[in-house]
Amino acid sequence: MKEIPVQDLYLSKTFQTYQKKFKALADDRRLQIMHQITQQREVCVCDLSDTMALPQSKLSYHLKILLDASLIKKETRGTWSYYSLNEEEVNHLLSEELCCLFRHD
Repeated sequence: MKEIPVQDLYLSKTFQTYQKKFKALADDRRLQIMHQITQQREVCVCDLSDTMALPQSKLSYHLKILLDASLIKKETRGTWSYYSLNEEEVNHLLSEELCCLFRHD
């Protein structure tokens, strides 16, 4: 059995992480949701459901994908969930570090 070099494992894991994030961004609804969250800084799921004209189940599906990709944050207060943009993660996706993965030394 051929052993995979450590560097290849690191790159593979890194690529999988970015793949998840970019898949989350590759959907018009999720981009709209992120835009709404950005505009309001923090939004209750109840308000987001009305704004987006989406049933709660579909909205929850999209929010989970964004959460799993760490693009948004969730805070529960009582019975309601509030969402905000994970600015650090979004800025990281637009960063020099990601660009460097695809530059020749």
